[in-house]
Amino acid sequence: MHWHGYLWIGDKAVFDKESVRRPPSAVEPVGSSAPDVVARYREAVAEWRVTQVPPLETAYWLVRPARLVQGTWEDPVGAARWLAERLAQYAPRFAAERERDVHRLARKAERAAETFQRGGDVSCGHYLTRPEFLSVAVVTCSPNRAAPQHPCPLA
Repeated sequence: MHWHGYLWIGDKAVFDKESVRRPPSAVEPVGSSAPDVVARYREAVAEWRVTQVPPLETAYWLVRPARLVQGTWEDPVGAARWLAERLAQYAPRFAAERERDVHRLARKAERAAETFQRGGDVSCGHYLTRPEFLSVAVVTCSPNRAAPQHPCPLA
């Protein structure tokens, strides 16, 4: 088992657009489907695996391109340290002042390390001072408990 880290900063409006973050339906629209349904399906199929916008479910990071992996760790402590460092790096830009508290961020990193030891994933999201959103995720790989069918992106 190992862990991969992912980071995304982008426009809050893009993050809030759920259709970009949801995988395409397993059922292809039929010929009698409305043109907008067919267009949305084609767009989802084309963009889903390559978009950098965080997926709705954390484990789906594993089906995204390997180039999006920001780091890989063989131990949960290293993965939690990376998460803590990223949160500390961006904390001064957090829109909510209470979320900038260093003690709160340290507790979050401690809980993350415990979650990683149990084979779980951690995803953190923070609105930044501009209309931007920060997403930081660490995903368990080989296998992922929530989605064991997803292969390692670096294999």
